[in-house]
Amino acid sequence: MAKHPQTDAPDSGPPPATARRRVATATIVGSALEWYDFYLYASMAALVFGKIFFPGTDDTAGTMAAFATFAAGFLARPLGGILFGHLADRIGRRNVLIITFVLMGVSTGLIGLLPTYDSIGVAAPAFLVVLRILQGLGSGAEYASAAVVAYEHADEGRRGRQGAWPALGLNLGLLLSSLTVTVLTTLDEDVLLDWGWRVPFVASFALAGVGLWVRRRVPESPDFQRDKKKEQDAAPQLPLVTLLRKQRRGLLVVLAVSLGYNALSYIFKTFSLAYLSDFQDVSASVGAFGITLASATAIVTVPLFGWASDRFGSRKVLAVGGVASALFAFPFFVLLDTQNSVVIWVCLIIATGVLAPMMFAPQGAFLSRQFPADVRVSGVGTGREIGAALSGGLAPLAALAIVGASATNATWGVSLILVGAAVVVVLGAAFDRGARPARPAAPQDGDDDLTPGQAPERGEVSAGRAR
Repeated sequence: MAKHPQTDAPDSGPPPATARRRVATATIVGSALEWYDFYLYASMAALVFGKIFFPGTDDTAGTMAAFATFAAGFLARPLGGILFGHLADRIGRRNVLIITFVLMGVSTGLIGLLPTYDSIGVAAPAFLVVLRILQGLGSGAEYASAAVVAYEHADEGRRGRQGAWPALGLNLGLLLSSLTVTVLTTLDEDVLLDWGWRVPFVASFALAGVGLWVRRRVPESPDFQRDKKKEQDAAPQLPLVTLLRKQRRGLLVVLAVSLGYNALSYIFKTFSLAYLSDFQDVSASVGAFGITLASATAIVTVPLFGWASDRFGSRKVLAVGGVASALFAFPFFVLLDTQNSVVIWVCLIIATGVLAPMMFAPQGAFLSRQFPADVRVSGVGTGREIGAALSGGLAPLAALAIVGASATNATWGVSLILVGAAVVVVLGAAFDRGARPARPAAPQDGDDDLTPGQAPERGEVSAGRAR
């Protein structure tokens, strides 16, 4: 592929208003439905799957086995990020958004139809793992493709806000999923374990149909179309090869941010549910409702932090979120240990409704601009999903093992994991490829996020165009 400058500004101005609305709808609604599926599995792994797919063990061992299947999906995510990232950079972002959505929705729906261990024995958890891996493949490219599409369609000066659209969709999906789990946990336990848990999974078939219609209407990225034109007279190269040869620093930055953020996020969201129900004897509905309140809060905070990314720079917002999360690592468990419902809800709102969105909302712009358009989805998908596999799936499992191994259910080891993860996020932000100005210019708010050849974040334009 011919070497060309890294730029993110469309050469003919912003896309039409209709195209922007369709992109917003496709990224927000599509991401919401995708992550409804994903977090539904996480919640059921914490509350149900240990009992119906891994019976004959104590509660902690069964939950750990269920979390292991959750981790299996994370281990498949890098493969999905690499495979579908390559396809997105070769055949288009729009096509991959459709493929990943169908894969995620169908595999989630099939989980709801699975027989349990009592019906077919060890084949039940084996099928569960297979479907979980398919979920992981689909979700491995979901965020990267959606974030890049939103970023590449962004108006000048709004990359932070529009790059946060997938994060907003994620939290809408989390809200829908947590509301569903809250309702399910009010059922009699026998009903929940018998058929109640199946209903939201089977509903994914219908949700997949809605999402497919939405995503078929999204226009292709202008950056991709422009890059394909430049490629016509050049020798084609594999995006992954180009990525590994020329974009290693960007990969390391994305990897660090993903490692830290996913460990923090999934301990806040997922491990907290198991910790409250298994170690604090708190009703499962209390934790589920807390996540519901937190996700509702995040629907407000994500756009605010997206705006802050445009105003102050995504690097700064991301780093502040990491520092604040480190400071909250020990108070997090102090608040959960009160066993007071209101205090637990406040704790989850702070962690999942404020701190996680502070780190997640800037990532659409921050991660996308680490790479040129010809390898952008591959870069974001590969680095982010490797980090997610290493930390997002294993961190809740490690946290559960640490607490379970303690005679007093001590949580200081988990708090240290949170502190370490927060430090990694801050380091990733510090080594941002956009930490130096591209050229001498009068600085504007948030312009600390520029670097030679990198995509601007706040209304910058390509060479030859005036502000």
